[in-house]
Amino acid sequence: MADLKDFAEQLVNLTVKEVNELAGILKEEYGIEPAAAAVAVAAGGGAGGGEEAAEEKSEFDVILTAAGGSKLAVVKLVKELTGLGLKDAKEIVDSAPKAVKEAVSKDEAEGIKKSLEEAGAEVELK
Repeated sequence: MADLKDFAEQLVNLTVKEVNELAGILKEEYGIEPAAAAVAVAAGGGAGGGEEAAEEKSEFDVILTAAGGSKLAVVKLVKELTGLGLKDAKEIVDSAPKAVKEAVSKDEAEGIKKSLEEAGAEVELK
């Protein structure tokens, strides 16, 4: 019984990155898609240490909130940044607010944000 309690405590204390890695292992090696369980474990772990979770955040989503005045330049830049086709890039820009890139490092996210803002877009990091 003690082993199960230890295991439960380990699960609750996983970081978001570790939960994502665990989900990948379960999916690839065992064919289990643990999306709901991963969210529950991540939420449970974050609830105990809200300040720690904020400090540990290492992956960011770059959200395009508005295309701004130079929509064509923003579409071209989104196409370049994502590797998508022109139609898909235009769809992202037209449906703002929309994620341009997800789960990227802080440095990469800030670089993408800066590039998009230079092109005239409004961007936020989450």
